[in-house]
Amino acid sequence: MTSRRGLSRHGRRPRRLMGEINVTPFVDVMLVLLIIFMIAAPLLTVGVPVDLPKTEAKNLPTETEPLSVTILANGQVYLQDEMIAYDQLMPKLTALAGQGYDRRIFIRAAEKAPYGIVMQVMARINTAGYKNLGLVTDTVEQ
Repeated sequence: MTSRRGLSRHGRRPRRLMGEINVTPFVDVMLVLLIIFMIAAPLLTVGVPVDLPKTEAKNLPTETEPLSVTILANGQVYLQDEMIAYDQLMPKLTALAGQGYDRRIFIRAAEKAPYGIVMQVMARINTAGYKNLGLVTDTVEQ
């Protein structure tokens, strides 16, 4: 009951409900997420730059993150973004086979990479037990 005009028993005015939604915390969280994704996105790409040949082929859909073997024009071989000696390629791939030999391996060879080295690397990957190989190219701009 109100003893005086507009005041409750305890001497305070009753609180009114706010009819607005405060979006400031939502905007703050979204901006933080945007900054995190802007920083993280470049880190998700393969780190070895290579001049890929251009073709008209379409991209293949992938379900899981594939392994990437890169061959530069000077013959250097990279597994993911780590330079690896040619003779260490098969032991490393065999060690990674704990996840299964059905994992896709993308071979990224520079346009000017020696054909013999590309074929030797593909043979090593095949000998290690992997059968799901894909050659990566850039698309032709039309």
